[in-house]
Amino acid sequence: MVGAVDLQLKGKRAFVSGSSAGIGEAIALSLAAAGADVAVHGRDPARTKAVAERVAQLGVRGVAVVGDIASDQGAAEVAKTALEALGGIDILVNNAGGGVTKGNPTWLEVTPEVWMTCLNVNLLAAVRLCQAFAPGMMERGWGRIVNISSGAARSRKGNLMDYGAAKAALENFSVNLSKQLGPKGVNVNIVSPGLIKTLTITKWLEFVRRQENWPDDPAYVERAYAEKLQQSVPRIGVPDDIAQAVLFLASPLSSYINGSSLTVDGGVAI
Repeated sequence: MVGAVDLQLKGKRAFVSGSSAGIGEAIALSLAAAGADVAVHGRDPARTKAVAERVAQLGVRGVAVVGDIASDQGAAEVAKTALEALGGIDILVNNAGGGVTKGNPTWLEVTPEVWMTCLNVNLLAAVRLCQAFAPGMMERGWGRIVNISSGAARSRKGNLMDYGAAKAALENFSVNLSKQLGPKGVNVNIVSPGLIKTLTITKWLEFVRRQENWPDDPAYVERAYAEKLQQSVPRIGVPDDIAQAVLFLASPLSSYINGSSLTVDGGVAI
């Protein structure tokens, strides 16, 4: 019988942005379960503290770091708090981000201001944290940066243009950063999720079910929607699917992987 794989994360210190819920929460808890201390980040104090407490229950240090990384000052304060609490950061997961537009506007209705906001949230927030934490990683000669992108970065469907462009920029930044940091022992990689069953997606699936007149059967709805997406795996992803991919890329076992993008989307045809 083959035993469980040791990811060699015990004693490592991780910071996961946007980890007070959803995919980020799953990543934070998975890192903690593998032995890493985790700085849990969010903008909601109660939710952030609750996840940090769950991290600590796994026998590692769990620290709640509250702040807005969409500004230089906010990101600097967040980084300072995390560094002081854990004494350094070895693993950075840039998970915070998301769409900015509401509803389904046409590209003519999305203003340049919204484009800039989307770039700030999805690209510059990650740049700020990389600049805050990467120097310490380089000094110690070891580190991992995992940036969470999206299938929208490579979509040719003509929608989500501002969000897709921001994630494409994040991927370009990640690959180029990997060239700079790889020789210093710091690997930079990308995880690109497909459709993941967060609260928002669950509500969306219910909307589609009613619209398509599908039966009130979650398993049926998932299979039907996966088929609608031309997805080869007949279910919708869950946050832990992304967390497991991040775990490997954040570990010492991924030492020969740098500048790569791992797509976790159930085999959807983009």
